Amino acid sequence: MKLAVLYAGQGAQHPGMGKEFYEASPAFRAAFDSAALDFDLHRVCFEDPDGVLNQTEYTQPCMVAFACGVTAVLAEKGVKPAYLAGLSLGEYSALQAAGVFTAKQAIELTAFRGKAMAEAAKGLDCGMTAVLGLDREKLSACCEQAAETGCVQICNYNCPGQLVIGGEKAAVEQAAALAKEAGARRCIPLKVSGPFHTKLMAPAGDALAQRFAGENFGTMETPVLFNCLGHEKAETDSIPQLLVKQVQSSVYMEDTLRRLGELGVDHILEVGPGNALSGFVKKTLPGVVCTAVETPEQLDAVLTAWKDAE
Repeated sequence: MKLAVLYAGQGAQHPGMGKEFYEASPAFRAAFDSAALDFDLHRVCFEDPDGVLNQTEYTQPCMVAFACGVTAVLAEKGVKPAYLAGLSLGEYSALQAAGVFTAKQAIELTAFRGKAMAEAAKGLDCGMTAVLGLDREKLSACCEQAAETGCVQICNYNCPGQLVIGGEKAAVEQAAALAKEAGARRCIPLKVSGPFHTKLMAPAGDALAQRFAGENFGTMETPVLFNCLGHEKAETDSIPQLLVKQVQSSVYMEDTLRRLGELGVDHILEVGPGNALSGFVKKTLPGVVCTAVETPEQLDAVLTAWKDAE
């Protein structure tokens, strides 16, 4: 078995995520509690009584704290993936699992990233829309035509037949209308707070570049496939520069999954919450077994199945 672990991105969050792991595992608690934040992580992640979890400045550290905790549990149980990747925000969790960041670093960096992205989106009339059933070349042409109205680009290449466009609202709406004319099956506006993974996030990239200048990046012990590349980095690629690029350019998840297939991966573990990435895997690599894990019970069931299959 050749295993890859994929980490979920924004959109999968919900109140209560990680609570069962937190109550069951000292390793999870140690990772989860490692960061110093300006809000109560437990309150927002486990209860969210104030309804702020879906705001990106809270979503990002909460999701990564959950992921870092699960990574600690996986390590404790002897799970050693051959490759790591994550969707957008999940790339920071993958880098933490690879040894580039400590749990404390990853959580605090994504808290900073969330605030920087929220600040970059402030005052913008923006939008993001999922486009189903249209190939990337045709959608790219629609975006180029609609760019006369404002900024719009493909920001997520999720899987065959599922792309996401983002940018200024009027331009996104124009591109979506053109996509329907070009044969798109559906265009679904997304509830988001910013034009993520577009050039409008350049101010967030600048802020991250300044922050990274004072950070220590550890040695990558397990290969990570990067969002803005769709594959592993080259020797000459700088992780800080890739992360700066990532926040303001497209996420090539379909390409990443295809590369995992080329590398011989036959099992993928999705660290949730949620199972969106499992759906992407099913459409992109139908022969690969992908299982989503959000609770201790789910993880134990997966590990038992693997052991029985040996």
